[in-house]
Amino acid sequence: MPEWLDNSFFAMVGLVVFLGLMVFFGVPGIIGKMLDGKIKQIETDIAEAKRLREEAAALLVEYEQKRVAAEKEAEGIVAAAKEEAERLTVEAQASLADLVARRTAAVEDKIAQAEAQAIAEVRARSADIAIEAARSVLSDEMNKNGGKVVDAAIADVASRLN
Repeated sequence: MPEWLDNSFFAMVGLVVFLGLMVFFGVPGIIGKMLDGKIKQIETDIAEAKRLREEAAALLVEYEQKRVAAEKEAEGIVAAAKEEAERLTVEAQASLADLVARRTAAVEDKIAQAEAQAIAEVRARSADIAIEAARSVLSDEMNKNGGKVVDAAIADVASRLN
């Protein structure tokens, strides 16, 4: 038996036959299709996350505009209340001092309530959108890593909200 016809030669022949069979049965194509499918899924997830982020940004802008409008309206209310208070002070100084104090307090309470409500709505909606985006992105991770990813995500969301 020749010297080159040893175990290494047969191992090399076996490897060449194995690789030939893999190519013959189209295994590289199957692997490529699987990878392409996974890439498309990841691209879809990224597009969905971007869409949700854009929605959240649009809602934030909308609520910010509502807050600014509420502040302007509140400034208008305060200005109107001051003008009315000055006019009533000229007409009846004695009886009007008590009335002005009560109306000013009521307007300030209304402004504080409107501002608190607008801020609470913005925070609540932003939190809902962030949680939904996190839930969507983390659902895939949860299948892979189980409870560790969920615990870390909940802690992260809680820390950002506070």
